[in-house]
Amino acid sequence: MILEGLRYQESHEWIKVEGNIGTVGISDFAQHTLGSIVFIELPKVGQTMKKGDTFGAVESVKAASDLYMPVSGKIIEINESLEDTPEVINDDAYANWILKVELSNPKELDSLLDSKQYEPFTEE
Repeated sequence: MILEGLRYQESHEWIKVEGNIGTVGISDFAQHTLGSIVFIELPKVGQTMKKGDTFGAVESVKAASDLYMPVSGKIIEINESLEDTPEVINDDAYANWILKVELSNPKELDSLLDSKQYEPFTEE
């Protein structure tokens, strides 16, 4: 399942932007490929990151995978509930976001994929 209205990276992170705030998570394809998620490494609130920086990692019973920032900005919130229950990402990867970022360069969104452009990256 690929949601419309989000922007995606080839590395399977998504971002939903409202105003100057982006909500970031991993795609349904990513959680399905990883399998049962057992741990997520979250960034610190207040960190400033550049597009492409590693902001954390997801570990599953199958593999570990780094997470990459889809845009530059300051992390203003993390989904702390993921520290205790990371497996909820497997239940709904789009409802269970990872972080919120205040965008420092909204033009970077133009380099991300829309749902139709992202689809080929989910075909195995």
